Parts: sequence; structure tokens; C-alpha cells
Amino acid sequence: MGKILYLAMYFLHSLLNWLLHQSWLELTGVITGLICVYLAAINNVWNWPFAIVNTAIYIFIFAEAALYADMGQNAYLLIINIYGWYYWSRQPLNAPKVPVARITQKQVFILLTVAALLTPALGLLLVHLAPILHYQPAAYPYLDSFCTVISLTAQVFMARKVLENWLIWIFVDIIYVGIYLSKGLQPTAFMFAVYACIALKGYLDWRKDYRQQPELSA
Repeated sequence: MGKILYLAMYFLHSLLNWLLHQSWLELTGVITGLICVYLAAINNVWNWPFAIVNTAIYIFIFAEAALYADMGQNAYLLIINIYGWYYWSRQPLNAPKVPVARITQKQVFILLTVAALLTPALGLLLVHLAPILHYQPAAYPYLDSFCTVISLTAQVFMARKVLENWLIWIFVDIIYVGIYLSKGLQPTAFMFAVYACIALKGYLDWRKDYRQQPELSA
């Protein structure tokens, strides 16, 4: 019993020591990010203000980490989150649910085409734009660009309630965990690992809803 208590205290001390050495701005971003994803999963309108705070914080964090594609992605999402809060606030409570759809061959083709065309274009832009603006060189410009392009496409699929959007998010979140660990953004890497777990749950829940839809069960 004494050994277990010692190990528990040692773990708690190590955790507190690690937290004290992290950026409070990043920790705030992680907390707001996890809260907004949870609230979104239960269709709570209050996910949007937390999402707004989260994306605003990460604009600054990613700028300092030279992850400029992620910075631009969060600037875009900040605008979308403001619109989302406005849009959700105006929706009637008894509005019918949008049915879950499966991804089509056309959508897969669009995803691959967009990724193939925009990833190198955005990567080149980041490589050449940073010196012009006197920023530090972009970190992982092409990998960062690829993840940004795929994430924005997945966001569109999520809005259209395409089931496979969750599989795309799992794929991207795993890559992001590696990127953020390499940049020393450990709390953010943890957040995206949690995101991947939430995305897996989202996929399983949406697949269950899809199979129970009237047109399939009839």
C-alpha cells in the first residue's frame, strides 16, 4: 500500500512539474479545444464560443512554431466558428436531423485531386513567403500543407454529414500528433491524440445511425 501511494505521489508531482513548464496559452488552447469537441459531439450550441477561443489562441501558437499552414487554417476556422455560432443559434430546436451519407467515388476523386494540387502549391507558397515577410522558415511546409488541405476537406465532408469524414480526421490527427511532438508542443499533441479517439467514437456512432436510417432498415 505504501509503495502504491509513493508511486501515485511521484506521478502527481511529475505531472504538476510538467504542467508548470508548459505554456499557459497552449494549455488554455488544449482545454478549450477538448471542451468544444465534446460539446459539438453532443450537439450543444456552446461548443462554438469555446471553438472561437481555441482557434484564436492557436493562430498565435502556430505562428510562433512556424506552422503557417496551421495558422492560416485556424484563421479560416475562426471565421467559420463565428458563423457557426450565429447559424446554430437561429435553428429551431425541432428541426429534422440531416441523414448520414456514405462517401461517393466522386468525392474520393475530389479529395485526392484537391490534395494533389493544393499541397505542393501551398507548400511552395509557405517556403517562399516566410522569408519575404521576415518570418522564420516554415516547419514541414509540405507535410503541414497536406494536413491542412485534408483537414479543410474533411471539415466539408463533416458539414455534409459524410460518414467517412471521421476516418479522414483519424488519419490527419495521428500525423499531427507526430508534428506537434517534434515541435515541442506536447499538450497540443495530447489534444490531437484525444481528437483521434473522439473521431473513432464519432465514426462508430455515425455508422450506427446510418444503419438505422429508415431507407436502410425498410
